[in-house]
Amino acid sequence: MRYNIANAIRQALKEDKASQDITTNFLVIPQADAEAHIVVKEDCVLCGLEITKKVFQIFDKNIVFRTAYKDGQRVRARTKIIFLKGKTRALLKAERVALNFLQHLSGVATLTQKFVQMIRPLKTQILDTRKTTPGLRFLQKYAVRCGGGVSHRHDLNEMILVKDNHLALLSSKKPITKIVSDLRKKTKKPIEIEVTDLPQLREAVLAKPDIILLDNMSTQQMRKAVAHIKKLGLRKRIRLEASGGVNLKNIRSIARTGIDRISIGALTHSAKAVDISMEIKNATGK
Repeated sequence: MRYNIANAIRQALKEDKASQDITTNFLVIPQADAEAHIVVKEDCVLCGLEITKKVFQIFDKNIVFRTAYKDGQRVRARTKIIFLKGKTRALLKAERVALNFLQHLSGVATLTQKFVQMIRPLKTQILDTRKTTPGLRFLQKYAVRCGGGVSHRHDLNEMILVKDNHLALLSSKKPITKIVSDLRKKTKKPIEIEVTDLPQLREAVLAKPDIILLDNMSTQQMRKAVAHIKKLGLRKRIRLEASGGVNLKNIRSIARTGIDRISIGALTHSAKAVDISMEIKNATGK
């Protein structure tokens, strides 16, 4: 499914009743013009510049939007990142929707980059998850990429991920080797198996899935998992992914176990919005 950014913007403007802003309509005459700057109040990684532009220009196609910055670029606090010029009413009415997108996506990109920087120069990948805000997954995963992260499966159809609930619901207790073998006959898509301890890992390895997800394992268990894969000569064949309880304090110790990937739900469900504001100046015809 192709994501329609324009529809998302129109829905957000409709939700905010931007065209019916009674405060602006009462206090600002229709003929008034103004210039404005959008300013970041804290160091961050920018994301959402193009969608910010689209918000203003969908609301009023005559608004002038200029920026010298790009998504994924790191900027310092108090940087003026965008210049705007147009009808004062239009700038004020579209302001909150534009900033909501820009602040949130920049927050996701900034948090992602913090995780990425914590594990350098290790080659472990930082991945997002499907723990996203409904309707915003495309944009949030884009923000993760802007921060240096990698997208896990975008949706349930992209790859197979066999979790504990799937195994618990099977009527017959098939060995995992048989389950993966049967799945290989039905699809060529990647197969990932979730395990929670080393005995499950040893069983999953025999099935030779593409990825094994180590769920809430200790770093000691992760190191043993890596060693077991190496011992079997499958290190290049099977990738190991860690997930669960990952934070900025333990991310480096997790990466140093030698695993390939770390998936972090917090990148999208807990990122703090960046402090960004719009400052009106040179208003005329008030």
